[in-house]
Order: sequence, then C-alpha cells, then structure tokens
Amino acid sequence: MLWRPLTQLLALLSLASVVLSSSSICDRLRSQIPGRVVLPREPLYAELESSYYSQYERALKPSCIFRPTRTAEVSEFIHFVNENANASSSPLKFAVRGGGHTLFSGAANIKDGITVDMRSMKSLVLSADRKTASVGGGSIFSDLYGQLDRHNLTVMGGRVPGIGVGGFTTGGGLNFLSRDHGYSCDNVYGYEVVLGNGSVVHATASANRDLWLALKGGSNNFGIVTRFDLATFPQKAMWGGVLLFKYSQAMVDAQAKAFSEYMNPANFDGAADMAVIMNFADGGFSTGDSLFYTKPVVNPPVYRGFTSFPSPVKNTLALNNVSGMVRKFGETLPPKLNLTTEYVYSFKNPSPATYKELFQIWEQGCRALAHIKGLQVQYLVQPQPVTNGTNSLGQPAGEKDKVMGLVTVAFDNPADEVAALQGARNIVLLQGAVLRREGLYSPFQYLNYAEKSQDPIGSYGKEMLNRLRAVSRKYDPAELFQKSVPGGFKLFGKRG
Repeated sequence: MLWRPLTQLLALLSLASVVLSSSSICDRLRSQIPGRVVLPREPLYAELESSYYSQYERALKPSCIFRPTRTAEVSEFIHFVNENANASSSPLKFAVRGGGHTLFSGAANIKDGITVDMRSMKSLVLSADRKTASVGGGSIFSDLYGQLDRHNLTVMGGRVPGIGVGGFTTGGGLNFLSRDHGYSCDNVYGYEVVLGNGSVVHATASANRDLWLALKGGSNNFGIVTRFDLATFPQKAMWGGVLLFKYSQAMVDAQAKAFSEYMNPANFDGAADMAVIMNFADGGFSTGDSLFYTKPVVNPPVYRGFTSFPSPVKNTLALNNVSGMVRKFGETLPPKLNLTTEYVYSFKNPSPATYKELFQIWEQGCRALAHIKGLQVQYLVQPQPVTNGTNSLGQPAGEKDKVMGLVTVAFDNPADEVAALQGARNIVLLQGAVLRREGLYSPFQYLNYAEKSQDPIGSYGKEMLNRLRAVSRKYDPAELFQKSVPGGFKLFGKRG
C-alpha cells in the first residue's frame, strides 16, 4: 500500500515549509516595512553589530535588524510579530536596543531573532515653556546634550557618551543632578508606548498612571517606549573631572575617610555627585575619584577631602558645559569592552574603618585572580540618588546616606569566564557579609548595573513586584514582552 509513504512525504514537505519560513521571516518583514530591515549579508549589519559596548552583546547575531523611524513603524512591527508568531520552527523572538551599553548577553541583542534598533528615532522637541524635552525612544543622551546646551538646559541622562534614553531611563538612571533631583526616571513626565497588541498609549501622572509608574524602573516588560517627555533643568557651566593617584595604603585610608565624610548627611550638598574608584589592571593597582558639581564653582568645599590629596598623577578637573563634561569623562574610559560583567549592591554609609575593610576585600580578591590574562577588576562606590519616591524602585524618599557598590571584572579569554565571575561574586559576597555584620546592607540592586544572575526587580520588594506584575497583566495580557522579549530582567518565573 502506498498511502503511508505518501503521508510521510507530505509531512516532511510541511515541515520543510515551516523551516523555510523561519529563514524568510526577515524577508517578509522587509517586504512589509520597506527600507527598515538590515540583513546579515549587508555591510551595515556588521557595522551595527560591532557598535555594542560589550563583547557579550557583539557576539550575538540576530536574523536581521529592524530600524524604525517613527512610532507607526514600531506598531506595525508588533502587529507583524503577533501575526507571524508561529510562522517559523520556533516562536518569533526579538530584542529592543537603545544605546547598547548593558554588559551581559541578550540584554539588547538576540541570537536568531530580530533586534529592534531604536536609534533612528532621535528627535528632540522643546515645549513652548522649555520645561519639557520630548525625545525619540532611540535618542542617545550625549547627542542630546549639545542641542540642549544652546538653550542653557539639560536633562537627566547618562554621564558617559553613548547611553540610550530607553534602557537607562526605564531602569532608573543616575545623573550629575541625582543628589538634588533623584533618579532620571523620577523626572519623566510622560511616555508614548507601543503595547504588546500594537496599540499606542500615552502614560502620564494623570493618564495610565499605573503604567507611568511601572516604566520608572520596570525596564522592558511593558512595551516599546517611542517617546520620552523629560523634565529639563537650567544648566550653564558645571565643574568636574577625574583625579587619579598612585596606590598605597595611606591613599586607600584617605579615600575611606573622605568618602565616609562626604556621605554623612550633615555634609550633604545636592550639587555634588561623585565616585571613588579602585582599579586593578595590567597587574597593578590604582585609585581615583570622579568629582562633579552642577554649579560653576571651582573646588567646592564639599570635595575638600579629595582635592587636598597630594600628587595626583592625573587631574582633569575644570569648568565645562554638560556635553563637554560627558565627552571629557568618556575619554577616561575604554570606548568598548571585551568580556566584562559587573555586580551591584547597596548599603548605608559606614565608618571609614568599614570602607577600609571593603577595599581590602577587593584588593585580596584581585590578587587571587591576578593570573587571569587581561584581568581588570574595578571597585566603585558612589552615592545613590536622593529619590522623591515617584517610581517603582521601592526605595524610601529623601535618604541621603545610601551608597552603591559596584564590582566590575573584565578578562580576555572565554576559558577564564567561570573563574573571573566567581572571583567577582566572592568579593561581593564577602563585602556583603561585612555590611550585614554592621547592619548596613540594603537588598536593593540598581537594575542598570546588575549582572544577569542578580534579581534587581525582586529587590524592589514584594509589594512593588506584585504591582509591576499587575501592570503587565493589564497592558500585556498575552505576555508578549515576557515571552517574546527574553532579554533583560523579567517579572515572572523563579526569582533570585
């Protein structure tokens, strides 16, 4: 009888058509939205892929890159995803890219799916009263600053070049003004959002307020933000830069004392944003400070404990406008990173003795890893923003003595990944144990600095997590941004 082989042949042909549709999904998208899809065979594809900050993201190769220029095209793309969800051998997945600065793999890029590169959506429109800057969802802050400098204005964006408004702002956002005005997300008046069904909504304090709050820390879980309405701030010249010093125990002790005093609420100055940096690279140690002051004051008294350190090997402190300050700060950092990851945690300001202990743990951890080729380990402490609480981060308003600790590790050889990451985790665990012993540890993990194994959204607290989940169920009932956008930190599933 011939019917069984014939049935099997038809089944194979059906399977082949499904597999073929997977390879042609990008061609289908290109036909539907012409001029916006970049395929792997095109030179622009390699250029776009090579522009990610981290090697982990550069290593991923999407099936194609979609580059929308307006909200209607983003909406059409979401409709396309829903209509073609099962047109390939595996569910259609995508990633959303802004600046592409997140370090870990899959945050803003994807293997074999579609990467939505938002950077062509970069408009800037000032309101008539110049109190609001409406910016495209793919805007890069370092590009916006120069345009705003001409009006003696700024917005609360990234402090280094290349940071995109999307991931930065929906993850919180740290800025030069954060001691006075909180997180960047505290200062977003509104969002234009394409939801999982392709519809477009506006979220403000008075319309879709629950979504407005959810986007202030809830990351990529609710939709694609195509426009941000940002608060502007008057800003002319500011002062700041970097001091670098030779490493010695005396210098480490001086850093510990100066930073503990700076973080004392009695010494609070809302114009002052800074960080202490401990660095291990090329087999040697160094230390330094990034100091910024949002008023045109040279050597403000709040920084006297740092500017009085003797014999800096580098000093870039100067007056500048915001765009110039960001550009100069960027010159002290590598333009791209190889294999790099970071771990973040929070704590209340301790005594100088406790800072010394934290620095010693970092130094010992570096020495234990020193055999790894190309090893760099940085430990950074900086103040948390003084938030007004208008966000979903779960942090009390008005706290002036909260600190972020950040351990970053970089290395050359993928074979060293397990050892390097475990070494960094050990540093963080030991530092956390010290802070818990002192009753100073905070569970909060700042999302934009978190490693993919951490749980920043869970660290906001159960009440906030449940609120974010409720918003997701309301605005994305089909769970498109939970299931079809696998990158980043999700709301559901096993936590921590």
